[in-house]
Amino acid sequence: MMTERRVAVVVGARGVIGGNLIDHLEATGEWDVVGLSRRGGLDTDRVRHIAVDLLDERDAADKLGELRDVTHIFYAAYQDRPSWAELVAPNVAMLVNTVNALEPVAAGLEHISLMQGYKVYGAHLGPFKTPARESDPPHMPPEFNVDQQQFLEDRQRGKRWTWSAIRPSVVCGFALGNPMNLALVMAVYATMSKELGVPLRFPGKPGAYTSLIEMTDAGLLAEATVWVATTPECANQAFNINNGDLFRWDEMLPKIADFFELDVAPPLPMSMDVVMADKEPVWNDLVAKHGLKPTPYAEVSSWAFGDFVFGWDYDVIADGSKARRLGFHRHVETEQMFLDIFRDLRARKIIP
Repeated sequence: MMTERRVAVVVGARGVIGGNLIDHLEATGEWDVVGLSRRGGLDTDRVRHIAVDLLDERDAADKLGELRDVTHIFYAAYQDRPSWAELVAPNVAMLVNTVNALEPVAAGLEHISLMQGYKVYGAHLGPFKTPARESDPPHMPPEFNVDQQQFLEDRQRGKRWTWSAIRPSVVCGFALGNPMNLALVMAVYATMSKELGVPLRFPGKPGAYTSLIEMTDAGLLAEATVWVATTPECANQAFNINNGDLFRWDEMLPKIADFFELDVAPPLPMSMDVVMADKEPVWNDLVAKHGLKPTPYAEVSSWAFGDFVFGWDYDVIADGSKARRLGFHRHVETEQMFLDIFRDLRARKIIP
């Protein structure tokens, strides 16, 4: 039992990771939550949203300087850029501005949690050593995840608060307008394939169809992130967090097709970003025909991210046993995760 209420700041509150983390914190009944994002959000009894530009040092200081009772910072913000090198400056700056604004005023700060990913291991660059482990050496920069962690390590020395780095695989859950949402890519791609009368085909590189891959359910990730942040034995460490099972697309795609009542045809390498670029009228017709929630095509079409993931013609897996050894034992069956997300999207009237 907690003796006093904890106060969490969730940075990146409108993304797949941040949104599901807020839902989890709120559901426990044990946290007050402040969500930070550029757009803000709807407040509830236990969640308050603040719209802030974290790239603006002054705006961050002005908006966050009043948050004196914060005990935990969960950092899950991300700014996309065209190249790996260009990602470094904005993503490091947002973390630095957040910590600079909050740490001096939050006398009771206990922990800062940093959301990373398998980019730390070079998963985005090409075939890398698998299963990746938290102790693996870094790769040649640029890599903003590594720079962010180094900033926290340096900042924490001599302080009473601790840090953690959470490394999920591809995160799947509900969120709109997010550039990295594979489950929504799959759902909309399958929906539009059905509407156009074509079978479901794997659009990625041929080798990606049979390579091993794993996912991280957003709900599981939220639970693990809070567990790490509140477990003293986990202080000042990194943790791989994944569902706990592996799959290949050649087995998973037919199961997804079954859900959407689609036939499966042989893979055909194609850029989703290119072939889906002219499909906005099809989407708008679907929304009207089925009475769906009026969602702009740009908010459901993370096609470039789909191309990115489906281009991994090598194994993308990491060892998640470190968290289990320290006591976190929840796991998720990835096939069931996909089907649950698709059902949720239907219930929310995002897809028919």
